[in-house]
Amino acid sequence: MSDRYSKLFAAYTDAITYAKLPKETVHEVKRRILDSFGTAMSAMGEDTPKAVRNYAYDYALAPGQRGGTLWGTATKTPPEMAGFVNGVAVRYLDFNDTFLSKEPLHPSDMIGALMALAEWNGNTTKELITAIAVAYEIPINLCDAASLRKNKWDHVNYIAIGTACGAAKLLGLTGEQVEHAISIAIVPHASMRQTRAGELSMWKGAAAANSARNAVFGALLAAKGVSGPYQPFDGEMGFFRQLLNGEKFDEKFLKGMEKKTPPSRIMDTYIKFWPVEYHAQSAVDAALKLHKQMNGAKLKSLHIDTFKASYEIIAKDPEKWEPKTRETADHSIQYITLVALMDGKITKESFSHERIFDKTTRAMLKKNVTLAEDDKLTAGYPFGIPNRITATTDADKKLSLEVSFPRGHAQNPMTDDEVVEKLTANTEHCWTPAQRDRVVDLVFSYEKHSVADIVEAIRV
Repeated sequence: MSDRYSKLFAAYTDAITYAKLPKETVHEVKRRILDSFGTAMSAMGEDTPKAVRNYAYDYALAPGQRGGTLWGTATKTPPEMAGFVNGVAVRYLDFNDTFLSKEPLHPSDMIGALMALAEWNGNTTKELITAIAVAYEIPINLCDAASLRKNKWDHVNYIAIGTACGAAKLLGLTGEQVEHAISIAIVPHASMRQTRAGELSMWKGAAAANSARNAVFGALLAAKGVSGPYQPFDGEMGFFRQLLNGEKFDEKFLKGMEKKTPPSRIMDTYIKFWPVEYHAQSAVDAALKLHKQMNGAKLKSLHIDTFKASYEIIAKDPEKWEPKTRETADHSIQYITLVALMDGKITKESFSHERIFDKTTRAMLKKNVTLAEDDKLTAGYPFGIPNRITATTDADKKLSLEVSFPRGHAQNPMTDDEVVEKLTANTEHCWTPAQRDRVVDLVFSYEKHSVADIVEAIRV
């Protein structure tokens, strides 16, 4: 059933073991697990995570039955369902990690699904770390190799490929079984970019979790002998023809996997410092610095200069100028930057219904905010994410600042202490300091513990 690419991804998945992982990769996987726990716990009480959790409660397993735990609870469900629920929580606040290239990606969208499967399957924590490292490596390389967004398809199709490979690793699949898992994950479940067009719905925060769920489902079927469609990438109606408009992956970005190079691309990804779409992170950094410089002066007008990818993803739609949902607001660079300038902070409350519909803010967005795409800023992407903002005060004083590498970017990474500080802020409403410290200790010494130990430790 092989085509060149399913065979390549399967061979790479089979070749990587925990012993081959660089120590830096292992440590970074642990940081991403901690970050995922924090973003998920912070979102526990929000509408979409609550809705999908209530859906899963209807399928709760009896005590003692093998399953995956819904994070923060004692409830277990089949692993693909638990992975979906946990993935929605990780993604909901738009606060989990990011990679930017020809295609953007939030790689930690895969962690909830892989952890649920590992818990259900009885994998060791070393096996889970290895699966996560493999799962990151493959789609990050694909983001360099070809753009789905350019062809009107969603980045979560790469999440499906990565999760299928990580799930196959956990299940011990080899050869054709891994290829079948990949094929079942992607061919029946191609995800449209319409998820992120116009007014955004709850599904914006669920699409990646759904792709990860489909990948786990595909791996579980492949483990039982189910075959997937042949030639999923190269076939007449396969991935390249349908999702890339006939384009293929740029081969130079696949060389490392061909050579079985140990996973390290996780080091090229970014932990978010602010709970907003990543292209706006530098705009927030700039806005908060200018807010201090304004020294209490009233904002008269705001101009934003941004780069092409930012303009296309979080600026161009008319809905971005008058958002009606949380999902649209946290994907509107206009709204995000204005609120950061006005309030001097960005938190999840910046996207509450009350804040979004504040009359003064909406009037400012309509009459006093302008935006332009700047070719010089575009040239600085994706190495950086350059945004320049200019604030004019009521005394007609102009303040301007450009930022390319916000805190958390690979060129300006967060320290371990900062990752823990972010976790603390995200969990202070539901964990005691002692519980937080225990979770941190467990994750940073993960190899000494079981998957079940950490799932139990994060219970609210």
